[in-house]
Amino acid sequence: MRLTIDNLIEEAKIFCNEQSQLNHRELYGVTDGKAVGTYVEHKFKEHLLNKYEVDTGNSAKGVDLPSQDINTDIKVTDIKQPQSSCPFKDAKQKIFGLGYNLLVFIYNKTDDHVNEMCKLDFINCTFINKLRTADYTITSMINQILNTGFDKDVIKEDIVAQLYNINLPGDEITYNMIAEEVLKNPPYIGYLTISNALQWRLQYKRVISLDNTVKGVLNIIWPLN
Repeated sequence: MRLTIDNLIEEAKIFCNEQSQLNHRELYGVTDGKAVGTYVEHKFKEHLLNKYEVDTGNSAKGVDLPSQDINTDIKVTDIKQPQSSCPFKDAKQKIFGLGYNLLVFIYNKTDDHVNEMCKLDFINCTFINKLRTADYTITSMINQILNTGFDKDVIKEDIVAQLYNINLPGDEITYNMIAEEVLKNPPYIGYLTISNALQWRLQYKRVISLDNTVKGVLNIIWPLN
């Protein structure tokens, strides 16, 4: 059976619930978040491969689930330090998004020193459509400017000024090109925080507080469940 986005979301929920009930002896004493993340990613891919035809890609080369109809990268992070980074093409992704969807697993790891095993409690899992993977602050500001009702020349100048204010990597020519593109294709409000060093993190509290009211940001499981 071919994997779909709907299947992916449903399987992520099943996976989180199942894995939260298990003892993970392999991770006992492991403090390296990257190692835990790799473990979870491999487990989830195995979970999918048991049921579906899946192109699992190669995380070292880019997106974990790269097929055109899925186009989703898997991120796993500890609730104690909820942050991830990812490869970027250019700074325009702060405004127009990463170009692929995100499936973010957030866990709380607890070691059982008596039995030398650990629990991974998946307390949040969120699917973010690629249209919502831009920077929250800059896309909110741009949408406010677009809704002012001013003429296009004024709006373009205001957008360029904002790009200067946030020190977006680029020059005046780049800023004007971005402003022109914004006028033609207004960006969706994103829900990542993206630094100018091109690393992103998800504002989990902001996403959870949306209570699944924003199209393209779906909390599959969250602490209120």
